Amino acid sequence: MILSPLTAVSPVDGRYHNATNELSPFFSEFALIKYRVLVEVEYFIALATSGIPQLASYDSSMNDKLRSIYLNFSLEDAQWIKDTEKVTNHDVKAVEYFLKDRFESFGLHDYLEFIHFGLTSQDINNTAIPYSWKEAMHNAYLPAITEIINELKNLTLSWKAIPLLARTHGQPASPTRLGKEIQVFVERLEVQLRALQQIPYSAKFGGATGNFNAHHAAYPEKDWVAFGNAFVNEQLGLSRSQTTTQIEHYDNFAASCDALKRINNILIDLCRDVWTYISMDYFKQKITAGQIGSSAMPHKVNPIDFENAEGNLGIANAIFEHLAAKLPISRLQRDLTDSTVLRNIGVPFAHTLIAFKSTLRGLRKLILNEPALQKDLENNWAVVAEAIQTILRREGYPKPYEALKDLTRTNSQVTEETIAEFVDQLNISEEVKTALKQISPSNYTGV
Repeated sequence: MILSPLTAVSPVDGRYHNATNELSPFFSEFALIKYRVLVEVEYFIALATSGIPQLASYDSSMNDKLRSIYLNFSLEDAQWIKDTEKVTNHDVKAVEYFLKDRFESFGLHDYLEFIHFGLTSQDINNTAIPYSWKEAMHNAYLPAITEIINELKNLTLSWKAIPLLARTHGQPASPTRLGKEIQVFVERLEVQLRALQQIPYSAKFGGATGNFNAHHAAYPEKDWVAFGNAFVNEQLGLSRSQTTTQIEHYDNFAASCDALKRINNILIDLCRDVWTYISMDYFKQKITAGQIGSSAMPHKVNPIDFENAEGNLGIANAIFEHLAAKLPISRLQRDLTDSTVLRNIGVPFAHTLIAFKSTLRGLRKLILNEPALQKDLENNWAVVAEAIQTILRREGYPKPYEALKDLTRTNSQVTEETIAEFVDQLNISEEVKTALKQISPSNYTGV
């Protein structure tokens, strides 16, 4: 069968293709090959300007032409490399041969052996992959999470004065405000997003086992550590790990996965809360003409966006968990298990993006059903007992907690009237009684 959204094995490239295709420039096989080409080209240019005698005759006016190789990289170019890989059985070596072919076409025959000079494949992979990860973060992830945060901020402002019966342990508790409860998620997301953005995009670049062995053997007088730092940190905009084996430690990559997982957990919490509010009739949902909520029950408008988001966030977190746990572990100087695992980094990213878009759709469908919130508050006058007993403590009234406990637990239904009757029989000033009677579930919402 021809690969298409209908025949793809993974829903990331199938059912959800429209939601995830923006990630192809960062995580596809084409993208990985392109980023490898980018690193190889930039490495050659850096070598050519590093003072190596054999490259002294290189004309730097060719730099733009060399950069055009990856700037104009095509599917045909990627296929050339894949076809070559069938012969070499080595993906990075195929990239090297591709570049040698292009260099020949540019008349750069004398410099062919300085392509991939002194490197191992992981010098390319462990720079290309964090480069693509960083690009995806900046171009896809950050705009998407920022859009969610901004939407939540708008809801915080819209609902800042809406009283809401709080529920702790699922039971009626001291009232709050709906806007403040949404702001809780804004704060949590912003704190974790700042933590995510502090994590370096670490890269390994140091030859076969991290010591620049071949580089040093060829040019022992050159400071290859300084060269590597300048190339990775300044040219590629990554953060070079200083002491490595053949591969990157992946500790910072694992930290990034953990940070993404924490953000996803916050959104799972949000989705479950909103789902529950919908089930309590606090929210209605906008209906799209022609859409069906249930195949059997015509009246239903299911909270499917929040359910879809929760499911995809869970899948994403399971894979992020594996990436964070597996990648920092490698036998001795390197085993190959990281290679196949790294090819899947776009998968949890994609499920996260699907969830973000579902969450946004769900939030934008919400219609506040304020009468339902007011009804719930009115049916739970017992929650003002906390306020009354606290003020009575202030006034030095004996055992106020116990008095309110008896009131709220012996009455099957605490109402405004039963609260007023209780206050009237208290041995306190009329001024305090008046203040206590003014407290209601709708205005006892704190600061």
